[in-house]
Amino acid sequence: MTAATTTSRLLGLLSLLQVRRDWPGPELATRLGVSHRTVRRDVDRLRDLGYHIVATMGPDGGYRLEAGRDLPPLVFDDDQAIALALALQAASQTGAGIEEAALRALTTIRQVMPARLRHRLAVLEFSTMTRPGDARPPLVSPDVLIAISSAIRACDELRFDYVVPETRPESGARPPRRVEPHHLVAAQGRWYLVAWDLARDDWRIFRADRIRPRSPAGPRFTPREIPGGRAGEFVAARLKGSPQDNAWPCIGTVILGLSAEAVLPFAGDGTVEAVGPDRCRFTAGSWSWIALAASLNAFDTAIEVVGPVELKVAFADLAARNAATARGGSGPESG
Repeated sequence: MTAATTTSRLLGLLSLLQVRRDWPGPELATRLGVSHRTVRRDVDRLRDLGYHIVATMGPDGGYRLEAGRDLPPLVFDDDQAIALALALQAASQTGAGIEEAALRALTTIRQVMPARLRHRLAVLEFSTMTRPGDARPPLVSPDVLIAISSAIRACDELRFDYVVPETRPESGARPPRRVEPHHLVAAQGRWYLVAWDLARDDWRIFRADRIRPRSPAGPRFTPREIPGGRAGEFVAARLKGSPQDNAWPCIGTVILGLSAEAVLPFAGDGTVEAVGPDRCRFTAGSWSWIALAASLNAFDTAIEVVGPVELKVAFADLAARNAATARGGSGPESG
């Protein structure tokens, strides 16, 4: 048997051990197409390389890859290597303050990639696009994310100072917040903590970039059921101004004097239905009726309100405000 064949078999064995916690010896032998005795020898070779592999008890006996004291060479198959490289390229969008470390890790991976994988990765390279005027997402220290995650995992109350902009009325010295942390969610370039606020006796979300954890942690707690059961849905709902359901509180339908093809690229999470070559039915939502009416005016076309009546009233209010602005006043009552 050649050295190349032995090396390939070792890499295959290691890849299998990394995928599942426990592997029966006979099943490993079948997957690799070798005898159980060969599997035992290959396990010993991997142990010599620094991998902490323990034998498991049972009718068939087996093996388990566990964490060791040192970091041995990591092994990835082709798809895993590409996925890891793409994740590192996208790391600058997380706001976790790891851009430099991600770039160094990506450079290391590219250097050891075989040519066939470097070519695949080159095809998949991408850039992050931002709109003019978009602010850079605030960075969060990895230490803060780790402190929050540790409290979530241990079910420890989290004590922290919450820093708000000086222009906010509630800025200034405030007592530390005490919460039961539930989940960390990354959304729209920011990190959010979903937690039960003990002072307010209610669920709240906190921007992680404003959290300054305090030590020591508080007492243990029994986790509560988050409204709706999913932290991501809860955060999405709050960002839309809804107390619980992941839906806009104000949803209306209009007929736009544009084709469905012209509206679709700008529809966001709205729905578009063609009703003619130059007309379409558009249903969209926003956090208020005025905001929805204003966003629909951005299409710069004739608009027919299908419903509800609140949207018609919002268009009227918006028109009065705009008319007052054009006259140089500050509201509908001006002039």
